[in-house]
Formats: sequence, structure tokens, C-alpha cells
Amino acid sequence: MKDLQAPLTPEDFDALDEALDAMREHDESIPNWEFCDGFLAALVCTRREIESEEYWPVLMGESFRPMEHMEFVLGFKRRLAEVRVLFQEAMDQKPDEVPRYFPEMLDLRGAHLALPQDEREGVDLDQLPPFGAAWAHGFLWAVEAFEEDWAPPRDKELAVVLDDALDAIAALTTPDTGTPSLSMFEENGPPTISEERLHAYGHSVWSVLDLYRLWQSLGPNTQPLRKAPEPGRNDPCPCGSGKKYKKCHGA
Repeated sequence: MKDLQAPLTPEDFDALDEALDAMREHDESIPNWEFCDGFLAALVCTRREIESEEYWPVLMGESFRPMEHMEFVLGFKRRLAEVRVLFQEAMDQKPDEVPRYFPEMLDLRGAHLALPQDEREGVDLDQLPPFGAAWAHGFLWAVEAFEEDWAPPRDKELAVVLDDALDAIAALTTPDTGTPSLSMFEENGPPTISEERLHAYGHSVWSVLDLYRLWQSLGPNTQPLRKAPEPGRNDPCPCGSGKKYKKCHGA
């Protein structure tokens, strides 16, 4: 039996990809794993703990039935627990220490160029998503879906921290217009990523940790109690006494 607390292995990630591919044969809207990894990172950052019955319909669609895809569900939750531990660990690190958290981002262009020549024909590299784009889209999808939990804090300085961090993540959704100089798929592979993109990637990782620290420092979001509107002074009292409100409970 698998240890549900153990970090995912490369084989586990492959199994998650395969499970999503199988689901996508019946529903084209099913996201890829990179998108899912961005989504779950946002779940960990969110100000309150969001339960699975809330996030499954947002991520996988209203028709998703977790009990029918338990291998995927357990793998997702293992990764969720792993990311939570890594984020908490980063809270206790010194400023000059490098965090152990690495988003699951795939250099699709590098992966394509690593294929045999006959399997590469007919694919336009410029049409493939840039490095980190799917992950960033997944993160921002969760932010938009649970926007009340991501409402800017009243403190103006903290609100700026929030905006800057989200902007850094959103930057990964834009095209990589720099000159390719390195590969994130294999060390000596053909260059597919620019130095600017690599910098944007690093900035996004630190920004995610900033978001986690921000919401952890503020605590769960508390909504004000909604007070029912009071009746007019000459209206009947809602207690049912038959008297006017001003002569009864409004006195």
C-alpha cells in the first residue's frame, strides 16, 4: 500500500499524467497535470482551507466523480500535502536559503525537440505553450474561482505585496519573446527557454511563497455577520404581536 504522506516519485507523476489523458478521452476540458499543480499550489496559499467538495468541480468540472478516479485523487492529495509541507518549511528558512519547492512545469518545446526527427514533423514550436504557462494559468484559475478568499487586505502595503506576487505569476502566462539560450527539459538539449523566462520562473516561485506568508500572517478570512434589515417604525412588528414595531420590539 502506498504511503499517502510520501512525496510523489517520477513514476507517480507519470501515472497522474496517464490518468488525466484517459479522462480527457471522454472530456476534452480535463486539464493537464501542470495546470493541476498550479491550481493546488494556489489552494495551499489560499487564506482558508478549501475542502475537496469545493475545489473538484472548479478544477475538473461538475461531472467529475472522485470515487471513480481514486488513483488520481490520492496522487493529487499527496502532492497537495507535499506542497503544504514545503511551503511551511520555507516559512522557517533564512532569507538566503533556497526553498525546496519546485513547481511541476514541463518544457514542452524541449520535450518535442528531444523526439526522433520523424515524430517532430508537422508541429509548430511557436504554437506550443511557453514554459510555465499552464502552471500559472492553473494557479490563477483557483484565485479567480475563490476570489472572496483572495480579496486584497485593507493594509495598503500588504495589498501591494499581493498584487506584485500575482503579477509575477501572471507574467508566466505571456509568450517567451526572449532569445532561447537553455533547455529546461534536458541539460544539453536544444535551447528553448530565454534567460528572461528563467528569471520570470524564479520570480514566480518566490512570489508564491510570499503569498503563502501573507495569508498565513493574516489568518483565515472572516466575513462580517449580516444583519437583517429592521422594519420601519410604523410597520407591523415581525414578532406577530399585531402592534406597530415602534410600540413593540422597536420601543
